[in-house]
Amino acid sequence: MMSNQAINSVVIVGGGTAGWITAGRIAAEHQHNPSIEVTLIESPDISPIGVGEGTWPTMRTTLLKLGISESDFINQCDGSFKQGAKFAKWVTGEDDDFYYHPLVLPQGFHKTNLAKYWHEQHQKSGKSFSELVCYQEAICEQGLAPKTIRHGEFDALANYAYHLDSAKFSAFLQQHCTEKLGVKHVLANVESITSHDNNDIASVITKEAGEIFGDLFVDCTGFSALLIGKHYDVEFVPCDDVLFIDTALAVQVPYELDDSPIASHTISTAQDAGWIWDIGLQHRRGVGHVFSSRHTSKERAYEQLGKYVGEGFEQLQLREIPIKSGHRKIFWKNNCVAVGLSAGFLEPLEASALVLVELSAQLIAEQLPACRQVMDVVANRFNQTFDYRWQRIIDFLKLHYMLSKRTDNAFWVDNRNPDTIPNSLQELMTLWQYHPPADHDFSSNNEVFPAASYQYVLYGMGFVTENLTHAVCDRDHNLALQQFQLNQQAISKASRLLPSNRELINKIRQYGLQSV
Repeated sequence: MMSNQAINSVVIVGGGTAGWITAGRIAAEHQHNPSIEVTLIESPDISPIGVGEGTWPTMRTTLLKLGISESDFINQCDGSFKQGAKFAKWVTGEDDDFYYHPLVLPQGFHKTNLAKYWHEQHQKSGKSFSELVCYQEAICEQGLAPKTIRHGEFDALANYAYHLDSAKFSAFLQQHCTEKLGVKHVLANVESITSHDNNDIASVITKEAGEIFGDLFVDCTGFSALLIGKHYDVEFVPCDDVLFIDTALAVQVPYELDDSPIASHTISTAQDAGWIWDIGLQHRRGVGHVFSSRHTSKERAYEQLGKYVGEGFEQLQLREIPIKSGHRKIFWKNNCVAVGLSAGFLEPLEASALVLVELSAQLIAEQLPACRQVMDVVANRFNQTFDYRWQRIIDFLKLHYMLSKRTDNAFWVDNRNPDTIPNSLQELMTLWQYHPPADHDFSSNNEVFPAASYQYVLYGMGFVTENLTHAVCDRDHNLALQQFQLNQQAISKASRLLPSNRELINKIRQYGLQSV
């Protein structure tokens, strides 16, 4: 390629959620530029992994950017509303042990840091951190939706994300991208790759559709990493010395009744050597046990999953999915960028996989190089940004494990071993002994998890910040008390106004939401 050659043809190799989100974001961003052509090549013989059913609030922006109706999405993708995650039995393992990581910021977060004052209120009321500073735990405990049918699409009383059927979502995106955004869809198996003299990919040669040329190639081929791994041999950096989970057992569980309640949050219940996810969709639940095979057997994990699911478990179809925690050393090499599982994977805790796809697709779409000359600059920025994001996600996931007080299995004890905790996280933990997490503790504007997320996990799991910083004036203390009162008022209002998750979804299926 000549250095001044325009980047007009983007070829995405691989479908699934990662491929179609990336194709859609690029096509939507450049739909008024007729010279930009987006092609997605998808193997007709490979099925996607299909268990990524939890999202972040960023998905609302993604759907908006793609021009997708929220009502259509909910109706066609078995979608339901997600308002955070409930972590059960992560601290002590007792039946009453749980905390929330909600999606709403603590009350008055940009006015004052309530983490400085919550312990005093906790001693008086016995309420958890998230219950005292945020109204969303109360909403989730009552099974309420984040909005009413009177709210328009993507509008809400409380911040929310979605739970979805990933197979239906991929098909839905495929139809939208091809029919509404002009993405060219090619069903073919890639057999070989040709290169320019500078080692850029010139084309991929397929069995069914022949040779397909492109200026920029996006690797969405999943764990096989056909382009970034097999062709470019970019190193995979494992992190199994930090995150021990390496296996998942997944099942789809039908509801007992058609009108069974739908949990408005992801439920993560700790086990001997891992945890079980429980995601409520409209017509079923997605349930799975992720565990460390170094600390328990597959038979024991199967037994615990069966006990959790209950009657009828033996009749369900079980999928076993290996997990290799880690990521590529770089994500963009020459004119190839990896998105999704080809870039890496950690574990499903906190639903980081799909948000990384969204963020990658957004950056590629918004900073699509104008010509080959500037591609290396964009690639370098992309690599720096996403290496930082992966490291911070690893830190945040490790936080959940290292704070546990469980001793029933070496899994939990080993997770507290300082040798398994990244230095960056150890430094933050030292800092947070003496002042609560704040946004200025982080050096980048590329944070995936804000300071509030760290607060919810730290104080939800019983971490104590010593009040040894500068004295707090009465004015700040009074402001904090006001915020606690406002939060209680917000809980009362939400409890009074909001329908159940099931009730709202039924109304959306019947009437739809007011479109944007």
